[in-house]
Amino acid sequence: MSAPVPPAAPVPPVHLVWDWNGTLLHDIDAVITATNASFAEFGFAPITLERYRELYVVPVPKFYERLMGRLPTEAEWVVMDETFHRHYWAAAEAAGLAEGARELLRDWQADGLTQSLLSLAPHEKLVPLVREHGIHRHFVRVDGRVGPSHTPKAGHLVRHMAALAETGVSAHRTVLIGDAVDDAVAASHVGARAVLYTGGSHSRSSLESAGVPVVDSLAEAVRTARELAG
Repeated sequence: MSAPVPPAAPVPPVHLVWDWNGTLLHDIDAVITATNASFAEFGFAPITLERYRELYVVPVPKFYERLMGRLPTEAEWVVMDETFHRHYWAAAEAAGLAEGARELLRDWQADGLTQSLLSLAPHEKLVPLVREHGIHRHFVRVDGRVGPSHTPKAGHLVRHMAALAETGVSAHRTVLIGDAVDDAVAASHVGARAVLYTGGSHSRSSLESAGVPVVDSLAEAVRTARELAG
């Protein structure tokens, strides 16, 4: 008689890591306003949304290099960065959540699944803003950036996932939903998957270069994340 086959181990549920700017928060208008304000400091012509999405890349100094034909000097970068953030945070107060975001967060949690928020926005500004939108209760963890503003996301995601590991979340069952190629690079770096949303900083063609699913709505992003998780 053959030995009984042991039951398969249960598959851990999928965990979502949400990006904030350009993903959950529909702030692209504030971004364009702030970008053009920083350009004006140096006499550059205003940039359109289409041009911004075509050229945008991180780290952000590389984005300015594409526009200027050279990297900004350290002194120029300090002025641009300060001007951008001053204008951005003034305009971001009027920005709302992306279409369907509130309901998607609520429904994911209601299904007994976990999600967290990771952003390159400064932590001290991110946390109050998330609370102001009334969605903080849907996340098991909210992490903003601590450190320089032009650092890639991968290092931040490493620390985020290390903290989540204490709650049983594993990278191979995690899907990051973001709006930038940098989100896909960060997910790959930790062994997670990514879905990229076209409502933020990149053009569709730029996002497609990352080799991960690209979607036009957050509802589609969540459906795709479920499919990726099997």
